[in-house]
Amino acid sequence: MILFRDSKRIVVKVGTSTLTHSTGHLNLRRIEALVKVLSDMKNSGIQVVLVSSGAVSAGVAKIGFGHIPSTPEEKQAMAAIGQSELMKIYDRFFSDYGHTVAQILMTKDVFSNPDRRSAAENTFNRLLQMHCIPIVNENDSVSTDELTKFGGNDILSAYVAKICDADVLLNLSDVDGLYDSDPRSNPDARLIDRIDEINEEIVAIAGGAGTDRGTGGMIAKLNAARLVTEAGIPMFIMNGHDPELLYTLLDGGHVGTYFKAVKKQDK
Repeated sequence: MILFRDSKRIVVKVGTSTLTHSTGHLNLRRIEALVKVLSDMKNSGIQVVLVSSGAVSAGVAKIGFGHIPSTPEEKQAMAAIGQSELMKIYDRFFSDYGHTVAQILMTKDVFSNPDRRSAAENTFNRLLQMHCIPIVNENDSVSTDELTKFGGNDILSAYVAKICDADVLLNLSDVDGLYDSDPRSNPDARLIDRIDEINEEIVAIAGGAGTDRGTGGMIAKLNAARLVTEAGIPMFIMNGHDPELLYTLLDGGHVGTYFKAVKKQDK
């Protein structure tokens, strides 16, 4: 198994359900806790790329929108309002720990266009060389169809891990990892600590959608795992409600569900 502490470049994905309260408003205490841990990892010499949801929720909170956005137009408008608010929060927290952030908004067609993909690769590499922490989100305000939309930040994070040639992708969720059955309905569900192959049996037990505040669910996370592991990048699914669990990985321990890389040998 890859030793996380040996990683030089990591991509961390955090979803809306992890970043927000049940009210839909941003959970500032958890965001600050995540920022502190990622800053500490950066201080240890690891290059960090953060793929963060939360723009729509930040927009809803910013203007006091009276209901959860339901139409594409409402979601795009809230994303446009909330993205700057989200970045302002990240900038303030990371600045407190001595780090500079950079915003990158992406659409899926970046990866299908060789020139745009090369430009994105160069931008990521240069920002990391400058000791910045790129914060990535889907460009929800202009993503409208299957050519431009990733369909959620689980998939976006997989593409980002590939384009950055990351050593590992950490997918922070609202569950501890992949279980052999739904832990919300089966108290005897068992956490699967390692997946060597994403086969039909694994897909069958993944369940349905996530929470009403997120767009993913375990199927989306498995699709992301398939994308990165086939590119030689391992992935962890772990609970993001306690960001300090990341220290367990940094200290050589194991947390959540580990997905083995397919093409490369474990590091």
